[in-house]
Amino acid sequence: MKRLAWLLYPIAGLLAIGLIDLEGPLLAVHMVRLALEVLCGVGAVFGIAYTLLAGALVARFFARNTCEPTSYPPVTIVKPLHGHEWTLLSNLSSFCQQDYPGPLQFLFGVHDAQDAALQTVEQLRLLHPQAHITVVSDTRLYGPNRKMSNILNMLPEAQHDVLVFADSDVSVAPNYLRNVIGELQRPDVGLVTCVYRGQPDPGFWPRLSAKATNYQFLPGVVTGLALGMARPCFGQTIAMRRETLEKIGGFAQFVHHLAEDHAIGEAVRMIGEKVVIPPFTVSHACVETSATKLIAHELRWSRTIRTIDPVGHLGSLVMYPLAFALLAAALSGGAAWAWPLVATALFARLALKIRSDHALRQAHRDLWLLPFWDIVSFAIFVTSFCSTRVIWRGFSFKVDGDGLLSPVQDE
Repeated sequence: MKRLAWLLYPIAGLLAIGLIDLEGPLLAVHMVRLALEVLCGVGAVFGIAYTLLAGALVARFFARNTCEPTSYPPVTIVKPLHGHEWTLLSNLSSFCQQDYPGPLQFLFGVHDAQDAALQTVEQLRLLHPQAHITVVSDTRLYGPNRKMSNILNMLPEAQHDVLVFADSDVSVAPNYLRNVIGELQRPDVGLVTCVYRGQPDPGFWPRLSAKATNYQFLPGVVTGLALGMARPCFGQTIAMRRETLEKIGGFAQFVHHLAEDHAIGEAVRMIGEKVVIPPFTVSHACVETSATKLIAHELRWSRTIRTIDPVGHLGSLVMYPLAFALLAAALSGGAAWAWPLVATALFARLALKIRSDHALRQAHRDLWLLPFWDIVSFAIFVTSFCSTRVIWRGFSFKVDGDGLLSPVQDE
């Protein structure tokens, strides 16, 4: 203690005679804090405006009419599989229960002949003995995107010229295929894709994952489409003709892409054909059973968007009005103006949830989880700028500025 006192005495003396001036650094810190306070307040205001607009646009999007087909061409439904999933049998069954009078081929593919998903396919055969089911087991890989390698192995067995690609974790309504084919038959349409809602597996973390899908992803896509700022394509549904697939040069070019669905959509637009999204959703299984898996999944998604659309990714800051309002309240020391901003941001987010639930015809559940997820999601968004590394099906990759994957060795 005596040594510390001897060190402090000279500093106190210098402060007393003015040779050390702390006013400058303290003023700089104060100005930085004030600037951040204002920025967070402005961010909250813009976020509230976006959130209210998104609620209105979601309601308008799903109020549109779907298209009925003028004919019912034969269709091959292509589904790459990998491992056992909680709802895999019901997901696959939903495709076998389509109200579609045309011929259907169900084409399933795996890399490993011992893959657990094949047991589910055998159960599917028993449940739907009339279904035309083809299975491909092929170990060949053409790049780091294993899903695209699986599809490339499957395509030679596709018997029909209308192809519908859909992920294994997707469930659909009985009128799904009619509506998709109806959209595909519109003039100049080369590809039909679908927005999706989150359908959680049992447990807390899957429910939280569904919040990310239903109240951030879905309103963001609908708003981006309405404002002409989004050009999406989703692997949950990619419907196209074989002729269009050949025009874009096939799928081999996408085996190094992380977001191969987005790249496919861009390739179709490049040949002058339209990518359309009908006014209904498919269900996407939310299967993340732990915080680690959920955060890894969301980070992969966020970093994917950052690589393929950096401006749009930065613009998604408006999706976090509650986080910005809370930061403004903290930076202002709990100023009187900040708390009404927090309350308004919370109201706007809950209003978006209620309007989205109404449009999706689902119950208003887990209201308390939404503000919790908003804070977690904002932290994930900030973290997405810290690295280009993602984890996908247990493998680590780096993603370059073109969205291409390169494997990295874990230490």
